[in-house]
Amino acid sequence: MAMASPFKCDAGISRYLQLKAPHVEGFELVNDENETPRDLLAKAKVLVIGAGGLGCEILKNLAMSGFNDIHVIDMDTIDLSNLNRQFLFRKDDVGKPKAEVAAAFIKRRSPHVSITPHFKRIQEMSEEFYLDFTIIICGLDSIEARRWINALICGLVEEHGFKGFKPIIDGGTEGLRGNARVILPSVNACLDCGLDLYSKKATYPICTIANTPRLPEHCIEWASVLEWPRLFPDKKLDGDDPDHINWVVEKASARAATFNIPGINYSLAQGVVKNIIPAIASTNAIVAAACTNEALKVVTTCNPYLDNYMFYSGLDGVYMFSFPYARNPDCLVCGKREGSLSLPATATLDELITALKESPVFQLKAPTISHGETNLYFQNPKALEALTRPNLVKSIGDLFESGSTLTVTDPTLTTSLSVSVDFS
Repeated sequence: MAMASPFKCDAGISRYLQLKAPHVEGFELVNDENETPRDLLAKAKVLVIGAGGLGCEILKNLAMSGFNDIHVIDMDTIDLSNLNRQFLFRKDDVGKPKAEVAAAFIKRRSPHVSITPHFKRIQEMSEEFYLDFTIIICGLDSIEARRWINALICGLVEEHGFKGFKPIIDGGTEGLRGNARVILPSVNACLDCGLDLYSKKATYPICTIANTPRLPEHCIEWASVLEWPRLFPDKKLDGDDPDHINWVVEKASARAATFNIPGINYSLAQGVVKNIIPAIASTNAIVAAACTNEALKVVTTCNPYLDNYMFYSGLDGVYMFSFPYARNPDCLVCGKREGSLSLPATATLDELITALKESPVFQLKAPTISHGETNLYFQNPKALEALTRPNLVKSIGDLFESGSTLTVTDPTLTTSLSVSVDFS
């Protein structure tokens, strides 16, 4: 028996999906001619992930576009620095959960809309929670979180057939640039297929930081990466703690004065420590509008939806470009979930872990590695981490043979990977 789903589309899109995804079981896409786009909007249940600069815009747009059943999930609380672009919040809201305040604001302005907040991490929610939605819209500023939800939703299709088919509208901004994409799990390119599109965190050589700083960022990195652990080995630097950031500013300013480097201030220091991506309200508005338009089109089929990637740039005038991003057959999520590395046999296990983090193919965050029944290194729990930590300094040639296949798990993914390692 075909699995039921609130997702509706016309006969043309039905044929397209059945052609592109014949492996997805339970296709029963109904075209009820008596149902108007307004009816489909009323039935749609939308999950918005993230209630920050992009999420606030998306929530407002959805409520004004006719969506009646909206859920929003966000694990953060409101900070004073959010108020210049996250317009659903006020000064009195500082310290309160973003999801709850945003939902209350939308409800006051649009009483007809049912909006439910979830002050939680996305990883805390069950599969049943995500299966209950028609469509998911991501307004996240974390690549790790975006990869996790992408992997989860792609996995739902494999496990539950069409019941698990949840279109994802993903938006992202960085300064005057932004993008929106429509991800149809198992049909077109998922987020991991285009992992190389996303810029990495800026890093600075330790030798430059320690010996010859030339930029204010070098001095801030020196204070936060070198001096803080030396003076406070048992305390983690908190980028949201004003006392911690003021300490970084003081130490970095003193070092900058020695090298005649200007430009140290609180905002820059916090941006470097937290790796804050510059946010501009107008870019958020443009990308959020694109995401909402695509959600409207996917749910109602009132117009063809984006196929499947849109890029916006306001750096030199205004430039917008859309193109179909092809699926990657080697994708770690919707492809074969395997990859390979080539390292010298003398490389340590710690260097292998670093390679998995820095590789443009893997870009893992905190890999846990095993070989057959042998646990080579576990990130957690603490007892297993302590037990496997001595392996970090051992050469990989002493731990396994060339051509061995390792099982790797990571917080950014919901499934394990098979990684073949050859000794170069």
